Order: sequence, then C-alpha cells, then structure tokens
Amino acid sequence: MYLYRITGMIMKNRTIALLVLLVALSVSTKTYSQNDEPDYNPIQTVVPWLTIAPDSRAGAMGDAGVATSPDIYSQHWNPAKFAFIDGKGGVGISYIPWLRNLVPDINIAYLSGYYRFDTKQVMSGSLMYSSYGKIEFTDDGGATQLIVNPNEWAVDLGYSRLFSDNFSGGVAFRFIYSNLTHGYPAQGEDTRPGLSIAADISGYYHKDLTLLDKNSLFAFGFNISNIGSKMSYTESYADFIPMNLKLGSSLSLDFDRFNRITFTIDLNKLLVPSPDSTITEEQNISVPEALFKSFADAPDGFMEELREITYSYGAEYWYNNIFALRAGYFHENTYKGNRQFFTAGAGFRMSGFTIDFSYLMPVALNHPLARTLRFSLSFDSSALRNASKR
Repeated sequence: MYLYRITGMIMKNRTIALLVLLVALSVSTKTYSQNDEPDYNPIQTVVPWLTIAPDSRAGAMGDAGVATSPDIYSQHWNPAKFAFIDGKGGVGISYIPWLRNLVPDINIAYLSGYYRFDTKQVMSGSLMYSSYGKIEFTDDGGATQLIVNPNEWAVDLGYSRLFSDNFSGGVAFRFIYSNLTHGYPAQGEDTRPGLSIAADISGYYHKDLTLLDKNSLFAFGFNISNIGSKMSYTESYADFIPMNLKLGSSLSLDFDRFNRITFTIDLNKLLVPSPDSTITEEQNISVPEALFKSFADAPDGFMEELREITYSYGAEYWYNNIFALRAGYFHENTYKGNRQFFTAGAGFRMSGFTIDFSYLMPVALNHPLARTLRFSLSFDSSALRNASKR
C-alpha cells in the first residue's frame, strides 16, 4: 500500500517516484498493481530497509542469523544471543553500497555494540542508517524547486539475560525515523518525516551434543521484530512497518580443535496484512490485530500463507578460530517478491579484530541486487586487552 499511495501522491514528480521505486526494490524485484495476476501478491511496508541484513557474516550465509553463534551484530538478528557472547564488551561497524546496479549513491551503515554487566546480563545498542543520495524536486515544468538528501535511520537499545545454562531471552526497543521528502508538498498536501517506536522480543537456546563422535552444538532462536506503531508521511494515512517473525536453527560440529563447521536455516514471515486485490481496507486494522491476522488473511488461503515465508540457508567453516569461509542461499517465492540469490564471503580474526566481507549473486540476470558487497569490522575489548598484555 505504501508504494501505491505514495506513487499516486507524487505522480507528477518523476524524481521522487524513482526514489520510492528504489526503496520498494529492496523488498521486491517487481511492483504490484491490481492489473497483475492474482497469484502475484507481495507484501509491502514502509521502511523495508529494516529487514536488510546489515552485516557481512549473516549476509554471506543467505541472510541467516537468528540461531548462529553470538557476535557483535546479534542486535539485528536476535538480541537474546548477547547473553551467551564471550567477552566484556565490543563494537562493530558495517557498510553496504546498496542497489549499485541502479544508482551510485544509496548506502546503508550499521553500528552495533554490547556491554556485559555480569555473567547473566548484557546491554546492547545499535544504529542503522540509510542514505539515498541527492534527490531533486521539480515543478510541472521541470524547474528545480528543492535539492535534498533523503535519509532514514533507527536506533536501538537492548537487554538480554540468561535464564538457565542453555536458554536466554532478550528485548530491544527501537526508534525509527524516515525523512524522504524534507517537507516538500505533494499534490497540495504537506509531507513530514515518518516516525515510529517498535520493540523486539527474542529467545535463544543452545545445547552441547555428541554427534558422529564429535563435539557438537545445537541451537534454536526466535525473534519477533519491529512490533510497533504505523508510520505516516502525511495526515491522510499510515502504513505498517515490517513487523516480522524470525525462526532459526543451527548445528555446529568440531572435527578437531582446529576445524569447525556450522549449518543454519532461518524462516521469516512478515506479520502485516496480506494485500487483497479487491479490498483496500487492510491498512485500517490495528497493530495487535494485524499480528494475529497475518497468519490467516491471505486471499488464496493457507497455500498463500506458506508462500509468504522466506528461507535462508547458510554454512560457515572456521579454521583455528582465525579464518572463516561462508556460503548461503536466500529464497523468496516467485509470487511474493522473487528475491532468490546465492551468497558467499570470508572472515579473518586476530587479536580482538574481526574483518568480514560478503558477496551476493542473484539467480536472475540483471538483478538490481547483483554484485552487492558488505564490509564489516568489529572489535572485542577483552581480546584487545589480552593482546595488549601479551
């Protein structure tokens, strides 16, 4: 609904229409209208960049991260994992040149960190920032009226706690800001930045096992993310932010003290109304109602609900806890957005520093996400302190 209404509002301004299209492409490689086939029915929300994998590790494993081992970027995937992280504190930064096949100046940056109070409690925080470069507003005659730099960002504060030797829980609170028009009016209606407040509720369980005579670790995680208020850019309407359910599991095997491999899978489902080609009132329902109805409101019934689930498959190999190789695959149903791509990447860790990168390879040719790179750098305070003493 966000794409339809905003596009209709600014149909006389080609520059902004292009901007909205680019934002929508981060969720879907196709647009949807009532003239499309009924089976093609992708879910669309405002601020879809909140669901983009911000870090290179998960980005190299098919965007899977809810049940992988804890790291500095756990805030995005599953805040509960921080309760099991090694170390007293750390910080990480990641950078993504986004949609470079289309435009040269869309960027996403992510800053995340944590601090351990004691053996059971950890505080965490993050900042995700998305910039859309320089946008030019013009009048009906094509004369420049205003040049702006649209941007969106979200800041988080999280808390995680151990409840047992194997289970932890976590919550995160998020403030979201989206400024796409800088107040420029559209069809006589004033615009404003979109604001929303949201929360995540998460859990993480892991258990040591012996599999094939090897030390192994099984893990399961969940995160209900972006549970929050709708966002409005005008007085006329408000749209849902990407409330989302993440479920994931992983299995790690230690072949010896130098070699370790992990396999993981994530399932994601947006907890917002499914679009209906004959009904345009789905945005009028409340947030709590949307959370529950999202499991049974698809026009084509249960089979369409299954099509709304995306799948992420990933594998990670570590040698001596110093060098990592990663690969993955992301699958979204053809009629729900059609994002399907392979990923690969590597990581290097030494003396408290970790450097990661990933590369995205879409199945379709000339895909807007082709050749997407992610770069991440993180610092572990405990490891840095130990290296300094040595």
